[in-house]
Amino acid sequence: MSILIDFGRDTEFSFERGLRGYVAAVARAVGVGLESCTLDAGTPAAAYIALDWRLSRFPEHDLALVWDEAHGWAAAIEDAGGATVLSYLGGEVLPEPRAVVRFLAAVRADDPDAGTLEAPELREPGRHEELLGTLAPR
Repeated sequence: MSILIDFGRDTEFSFERGLRGYVAAVARAVGVGLESCTLDAGTPAAAYIALDWRLSRFPEHDLALVWDEAHGWAAAIEDAGGATVLSYLGGEVLPEPRAVVRFLAAVRADDPDAGTLEAPELREPGRHEELLGTLAPR
């Protein structure tokens, strides 16, 4: 009975669980564990994956992958003010993990065609039930 009454909460639980699995899959694909990740399943939903690499053009800054449900994945560097986005992957809000790996490899290689500087508007934040099918186990 409570499942029927709390259907909205059940959707958010399923969304958070699916997002956690997706972020874990991306983390594994780029060679780090879930301990390197943070996740916020609120609105807008967001994730952060700390990486063990630095870029030659920013040797004093750690590299990270950041994600949010409106703009998708981006490569960012950490500085005193927080994360500064260098490039957005674009395309899909929840691309296959290997697409994120290819994007990250291009960023690390200083490929000028690695993503875009402008944040793509891939979707409006919220309505997490729309992402549940994409977040299903792969």
